[in-house]
Amino acid sequence: MLTRAQGITGGDRIRAHLRNILLALLIPPEQGSADVQTRVIIIVGVNGSGKTTTAARLAYHYKSEGKQCLFAAADTFRAAASEQLEYWADRLAIEIIKGLRGSDPGAVVFSATQAALARKIDVLIIDTSGRMHTQHNLMDELKKICSVPAKLIPEAPHQVLLVLDATTGQNGISQANSFAEAVDINGVVLAKLDSSGKGGIAFEVASQLAVPILYAGVGEGLQDLIAFDPALFVDTILGLGEIIR
Repeated sequence: MLTRAQGITGGDRIRAHLRNILLALLIPPEQGSADVQTRVIIIVGVNGSGKTTTAARLAYHYKSEGKQCLFAAADTFRAAASEQLEYWADRLAIEIIKGLRGSDPGAVVFSATQAALARKIDVLIIDTSGRMHTQHNLMDELKKICSVPAKLIPEAPHQVLLVLDATTGQNGISQANSFAEAVDINGVVLAKLDSSGKGGIAFEVASQLAVPILYAGVGEGLQDLIAFDPALFVDTILGLGEIIR
């Protein structure tokens, strides 16, 4: 509790103190990363969280930097999921590796990793099937998927990104914890942050998972995935700034 005894009496000083408290809850993203021949990124999350759209937006981001990307459609259970990724692949002029419906997603990931190395692809983006955090058999399958790229690229995957719908509230915390227990999550994407009243889930997710929030989805377009800025986010919540654009 903030009291006059602590010497914090003015509204601006209280707001500044609160700002520091909130910032301390968020883990700042790492500055830069080591260059690798082929960067492997795996997208995970529950159904409807925005994984495939996030995969497309990441590809758009890397292509804008002049990097060559490849998609792996590791959701082999839903035809609609593969079709959605194919739509983005066509729109972005990016090749996609996929398997037959119902085939082993691990095999698709292995083939995609082979292709990425052979073609000297800069970034391999793997879109996995959505799964509820309570589906233990599917969480075990996710562990296998995440272990496959390392058979060809020793330190892969370089990123496992958990996509969370910023509007899910407390249930998002349960999802985040379950995914983190199953695989080595090293970054979070907050989708639909523009639709969330405050996005307060960010603080609990960051503190419980001890991983940074790397991106925020703030619109419908390919360009509407922005690097998450903890200071700007906190200022937005406190009415000191605007996170969207």
